[in-house]
Amino acid sequence: MAVAAAGERETLLALQCALPDEQFQAFKYLLEGQIPLSQLRPATRPDLCSLLLQHFPGQALRKAGVILRQLSRLDLVQRFQLPGAEDVLGSSALPGVAAGFSGMSAGERRLLTERDLMQVAQKTGREWQEVGIQCLGLEKSRLEQIREDNPNNVVMQVFEMLREWLRREKQHATALHLHACLAQANVNPEVLTFLQSIGGV
Repeated sequence: MAVAAAGERETLLALQCALPDEQFQAFKYLLEGQIPLSQLRPATRPDLCSLLLQHFPGQALRKAGVILRQLSRLDLVQRFQLPGAEDVLGSSALPGVAAGFSGMSAGERRLLTERDLMQVAQKTGREWQEVGIQCLGLEKSRLEQIREDNPNNVVMQVFEMLREWLRREKQHATALHLHACLAQANVNPEVLTFLQSIGGV
């Protein structure tokens, strides 16, 4: 039993460390009302692991999986094989993806290509870093590196950001998934229209 608990804590800590600071704070916010604020707000990543194990005995990983879905971090749900990972495409966190994948043909599930990403990049404006952090879950430090590597070229900056997202999402880097991530963002409507056209949204 102690071994299982140790493994559970190790997994919880690893997934917390995989979250950028903004998403770690959002993770804690989504636990408000379930864990006392006096314990939750000052909690560090190791502290939060202890709180999850304490307040959700035997269910801490399942609870973490639920919250990661709400944060649209389906990649972490699968990477750490959290309970329900096999149902990740049916998650309520991404209703556009869940609805879009229902009854889809293999052709509609095709992964985005670099040509697709370039077309999205050409339609995306200078707010790309905000989109990368808030919608795609990328780290600010990585986005700043992309900007430095592609000075004075916003299209290539956006393209490299999207390639970073594509590499992370792997087999889930579809037009439907990207559309769901960007649907609530302040992006050029042409981006969503293009993703709809190639993804059957």
